[in-house]
This record gives sequence, C-alpha cells and structure tokens, in this order.
Amino acid sequence: MEEVVEIRVSPTKAEDWDSIKRIAAKKSTLSEIQDFQLVKKSIDARSRPPKIQLRVKIATEKIPPLVRNTLPNILPVSGKQNAIIVGAGPAGYFAALKLLERGVKPIILDRGKDVRERRRDLRAIQQEGIVDPDSNYCFGEGGAGTYSDGKLYTRSHKRGNIIGVLQLLVEHGAKENILIDAHPHIGSNKLPKIISNIRESILNKGGEIHFGKRVSDFLFDAKGRIKGVFIGDTGEEFLADATILATGHSARDIYTLLEKHNVPIEFKPFALGVRVEHPQSLIDKLQYGQTKRSEFLPASSYKLTCQVEKRGVFRFCMCPGGLVVPAATAPGEIVVNGMSLSRRDSPFANSGMVTAIESEDLRSLRSESHFAGLAFQKQVEQAMFRSGDGSQQAPAQRMTDFVQGLESKDLPSSSYIPGLFSAPLHKLLPTFVYQRLKEGLIVFGKKMKGYYTQEANVIGTESRTSAPVRIPREPETCMSPGKPGLFPCGEGAGYAGGILSAAMDGQRVAEKVAEFLNVKSTK
Repeated sequence: MEEVVEIRVSPTKAEDWDSIKRIAAKKSTLSEIQDFQLVKKSIDARSRPPKIQLRVKIATEKIPPLVRNTLPNILPVSGKQNAIIVGAGPAGYFAALKLLERGVKPIILDRGKDVRERRRDLRAIQQEGIVDPDSNYCFGEGGAGTYSDGKLYTRSHKRGNIIGVLQLLVEHGAKENILIDAHPHIGSNKLPKIISNIRESILNKGGEIHFGKRVSDFLFDAKGRIKGVFIGDTGEEFLADATILATGHSARDIYTLLEKHNVPIEFKPFALGVRVEHPQSLIDKLQYGQTKRSEFLPASSYKLTCQVEKRGVFRFCMCPGGLVVPAATAPGEIVVNGMSLSRRDSPFANSGMVTAIESEDLRSLRSESHFAGLAFQKQVEQAMFRSGDGSQQAPAQRMTDFVQGLESKDLPSSSYIPGLFSAPLHKLLPTFVYQRLKEGLIVFGKKMKGYYTQEANVIGTESRTSAPVRIPREPETCMSPGKPGLFPCGEGAGYAGGILSAAMDGQRVAEKVAEFLNVKSTK
C-alpha cells in the first residue's frame, strides 16, 4: 500500500533526506511505513522566502527504484529489416533506439560531425566568425539542443512517454534528478557525453551511424515509394524500405528537395523576435526577493506572456545563469540562441522574447507560398548581418532604448562571445514585429516590476524558434501522403518543439515504421 504527500520545506532542508522523511511521515495516514521516494521537486518563488515543494511517495513495502535499466533487454539486430534515419538529433537517435527495440536496423545519416568534432566548428563561430553550413550550433550529432542548453521541459504530455525518454537519458549518464525536477535540465557541458553514450548503444546493438553525409536527393520509384537517399558529395546511395526525416528546424535545403519530388509541404506558424539578456542578480532579486541569492537556491527564471494586436508575445527558451550564442547555419546571417551549463553559474540570464508569426502577417511574401515563413526568416537574419562588419557580432540595444526607438550610445556587459555592437533594432526588425515586441516589453515591465530596465540588452535576432513549415503526414501511419515509406519526424517536420517532444515523436514514428515493415513486436 502506498500514498503520495505534498510537503514544503526551506531551501536549506531540500537536500536533508532524513528531515524530509520525518516531515512526510507526519502527513501520512499509513500505519506502518517501510519506504520513501522523492518523485517531484519544484520551487515556489511566490512565497517569501522561497520554499521548495516536494512530492513524496510513502509505502508499506519496498518501492521500486525510479531508474530502470532497459538497454540489456534490446537484442542486437540482424539487419534483415533496415530503415534510414536522416538526422542524428533527439528525434533521430530516439527513433533509432526504438527501432532497435523492434528488431529493425537503423542507418543514421547526418550532415554534421560527432559531438567532439563539432566543438572545433563552434569555437570557429565564436572566435573567428566562421560559419560551417554543415557543422554549427544547429547541425551535427545531438542536433540543436546539444550545445544550446539541454532543457527537458515540454507541455506535450499526450504525445508519448516522457518518463521513458528521461529514463533512457539517465541510463546514458544523465543525473537521476531529471526524473523528479519540475523543469529538468542537463546542461550543454554534460549533454555531449550523454549523446555519445547513446551513439555507442546504437552501434553496439547493430545500428549504423554515418557523419558528414549531407543528403542531396531522395530516391523514389515510379509509384512514389521512397527507396533511399543519395549523398552528392561522395556519390553514395543508401537504400531501405523506410526513411525517417529527422533533420531539425534549420535544414532548409531538405524542404527544397522535398518540393522537387512533390512531397506535400505547408506553411506553419512560428515565432520571431530578439534575445533579452539581464544580469542574473537582477532576475534573482525580482523573483526571490533576495538582494543576494541563497546558496541553496538555483539561478531563477521567469515566464512572461501577453497579447498584442491579437498575437502572442512571449518568453521563449529561458536560460538562467546562461550564455547567448551564435546560431547561424550559413554565412551572411546573424541568429542568436541561448544556453546554460549544468551549474547555471553565469552572471547573466537570457531568454528569447518573440512574437507569433501567422500567414496573414506575411501577405507581401505570399508569392513564396508555403515557403513564405522561410523567406521571412532569411530576410530578417540577413538584414541583421548586413548591419554589422561581416563577423558574427550581433546588433543590440539597451532595452529602454529599444522601446523608445533610440540607438544606444553604449551597451551593458554581455555573455555573447563574438561581441555586440549598438544598432537600431527598432529599424532593422520588420515594423510589425518591432511594434509587438515594444508593447510586449512595456507590459512585461508592469507584470514583473524591474524587468524593464536599461541594464538589459536586446539582441537580434531570435529567429529559429521552430520550423516555419510543416511536412504533413497521415495521422494513423505517420507517412507523407502519397509517399509510402517516407516518415516526416520531429522539429523539422513541424511535430516537436524541443528535446523531449522531438525524442517522443521519434519513438512514435519508429513504432509506425516497424508496423509499415510488418515487424512483430519483440516486447
């Protein structure tokens, strides 16, 4: 017999397990307690001082551990049934693990490099302004999330088994606290090792992984069934009866290839704006009410949203104790993103501050049809680049100057390594985007007193929030209509918005691939 109780403790007691058990036992109705287990942990920053909210499971018998080792139950595949996966991000890798579980051999192709080799190209972007279009913060093993924070929060609770994905991450080296934290986070310094461990699991169970393989064409038969892919740089063909597209939100060339083969594509609403960077100490003071944050509390975050002109303006990808990084995927563009290391100990806090972009907002680009959002992204990113000196320095303003339409005489300190330069973002951004962001920041300043400040930088541009297109798929089969064997998947196809949702979508699509290949379940 078991029950779950909710308790609140001070931050100093949050790691005192004996104290937690005593408090939980007092709230229990069980007559004989044998075991305790912490199942959820969150911060209540509304109380003063802040409290830690804990959910504790209490039982009259031994409680099974949260972590379960599932990998030994997967048998090595024979290769009788194969499936190609284009992309080695979370959707691709978790699809591969699920295929292995179902007895299908995954053949993973990625245009980029493994996590270790990617570091050199990230250093080149940061320090030299050199953008490798195949290896950057978006492309390469692990996908965009590997070196841009590793947040594991999702609202997509109905899309799959969240705990199952978290369990697999723990099995590959993540700390167990991601199973209980309300907003789990791994960190960009820890995630690469976990990704490389997943790679080893895939290889050890009989899968294949090929880096530096940019897909330049798809191979279809006369009936529209996909037979494989072509790698133009090497002249190689990879053949299989099913292909999963898990290319991420920035593989623009893939969309062009799909259009060439009459694969259905449609416009998808997305969001675009800026990245806002405050001193972390200021955000801590606003959120915790403490002049100096307690050593027992993590760097604080915030969530802000409002409506302007019937469009959402909202905080996106909050990185407490984090860094702003260059996320361009081609020369001639400026794109910024945020990340945090596992300790979240940077003196800065940053988040995307974006507005929703609907098809009605892009009437002037309607000639681009379903690629209107893609064209709009490019225009904004290239305008940001042209305002600079040809490097990856990013245009910025003090928040107050941005709202008032003034070019800043100087800028606050920033975590952005390539550097910032003062520029009129209020003119560089499309007028309707600027007006919404301006009004949104005024509202946020009222909702969170002290948020609107000259101490904050507004940095251009946050434009890769999600893919601006969707690759439609049949609800029951997850296949592209009229293209048997082609399975659009993850963020790039428009069905996910982060590490967890992409991983879950990868698992779901892999199950559909196994059904398509008529593979019987090995469970």
